[in-house]
Amino acid sequence: MTDTSAAPPGPESGPKRDQGAAPGPAKAPSRAGRNLPLAITSGVLLVAAVVLTLAFWKLAFIFLVAAAVVIALWEMARAMTTRGIDIPQEPLMLGGVVMLFVAYLFGAPALVTATAVTVLATMLWLLRRGVAGYVQNVSASVFTLIYVPFLASFVALLLSEDEGVKGVLAFIAVTVASDIGGYVAGVLFGKHPMAPVISPKKSWEGFAGSALACVVVGYLVVVPLLDGDWWVGVILGLLAVVGATLGDLCESVIKRDLGIKDMSQVIPGHGGMMDRLDSLLATVAPIWLVLHYLVF
Repeated sequence: MTDTSAAPPGPESGPKRDQGAAPGPAKAPSRAGRNLPLAITSGVLLVAAVVLTLAFWKLAFIFLVAAAVVIALWEMARAMTTRGIDIPQEPLMLGGVVMLFVAYLFGAPALVTATAVTVLATMLWLLRRGVAGYVQNVSASVFTLIYVPFLASFVALLLSEDEGVKGVLAFIAVTVASDIGGYVAGVLFGKHPMAPVISPKKSWEGFAGSALACVVVGYLVVVPLLDGDWWVGVILGLLAVVGATLGDLCESVIKRDLGIKDMSQVIPGHGGMMDRLDSLLATVAPIWLVLHYLVF
């Protein structure tokens, strides 16, 4: 997700004034570096779409996830062109959507098979381009396939459980808690950068806020909502904060390596789809593992 655990801005932060513009009162930027009202509005609309699809038709939620995956794959392909990497969108998008649906309908073995078939199809697709850049493009394609649709398919596995709707809500709640807890603690107390080279606005104080929020929400979703043991909720919260933080940092590394700020601007106030999915993708597999074996 977009960095929310804010440390104090560096000397290069803040808007740059046009040299020819008349002087006037400067609008103070958010310490978190985002348009907060716009971000909240977009976030509420996204949560509403998730809740409505889960409440009325579970398969509609899979279609919603599939749409997010397709957009994320388009962003990844577009971003990689900045380094001369050209991954084929058609087989990745088609295979990614198939992976989601077979995971929901037939389970983990079918997901593994669909992933392998998509890898092979992508390799064959790239053969048509010839030898130059083949290894680079195949490697980037497989990385993208695992990073986006394969990890996203664990949401489908989670939804296919008997208490799947509650499980998905628990997964979203505990992951969002990391973002909100990190944002609040980072803005209020952030002084010590966690990874200044990778993500200057992420602080250790923000990480502590994320951890506290995740453990509290993990307990609340596992014990009252899923009727599980309290210690499972604590484990869930700890896994969520570690996964969400690593997901955020990894996406920051990808963007810095590719020389871009945001993957796109498809979500007002948030940036691109990948800027919202990074933490979710990194947390869903361990959360499914915990819920599948310790709760359901």
